[in-house]
Parts: sequence; C-alpha cells; structure tokens
Amino acid sequence: MDTTTFIAAAAAGSQGNMIQTLVMVGFLGVFFYLFMIRPEQKRRKKMENMRKSLKKGDKVIAMGMKAVVDEVREKTVILKQIDGAKIEMLTQAISDIEPAESKQEVKQNA
Repeated sequence: MDTTTFIAAAAAGSQGNMIQTLVMVGFLGVFFYLFMIRPEQKRRKKMENMRKSLKKGDKVIAMGMKAVVDEVREKTVILKQIDGAKIEMLTQAISDIEPAESKQEVKQNA
C-alpha cells in the first residue's frame, strides 16, 4: 500500500470523527439548555415576580421562619412573627409566599 493512500484514508476517517464529535457536543448543549438551564430560568423569573408582588398580610417563609409581611420596602420587607417580633429581611431571603386571605374567604371558611 502506498503511503500517500494511507495518509489520505486516515485524513478522511478523522474528518468523519470530527463531524460526529461536533454533533454530539451540539446535542449535549441542547440537552443542558432544555433540561437544566431553561427550567431554572423559569423558576427564578416566577420567584422574582412573586417577590415583586408582595403586599402587607402575605404569609411568607424566609430562611425557614414563617412570618407575615408587615411592611414592604424597596429591597427589604418587615416581617411580623407570631410572638409580635418584627424582623427586617431582604426580599431575596424569601423562599415561599402564600397570598393573604381576603376577608370574604375568611368568612366563608368560618
């Protein structure tokens, strides 16, 4: 076998491997975007919208503590605990929000 033929065959084989590798890297990128990056972006956006819609009387969980929103400021909220203590926390520390029940809902539940 001629050496030039051998080199040409090796070059053609490596070109096919390179295309296959690029396709696999592309599929991996799409997989990470669809199943890891995009759902996290949606979750963050939803939480950000919930934090922006905070109002007085909402029940929240912040850093494992349950409290009721007493006052909303630009970047912080004043939370009132069951015993009456008030704590100022960053809105980013809030991990869960339950909307305040309206007076009509309270009457219907009673």
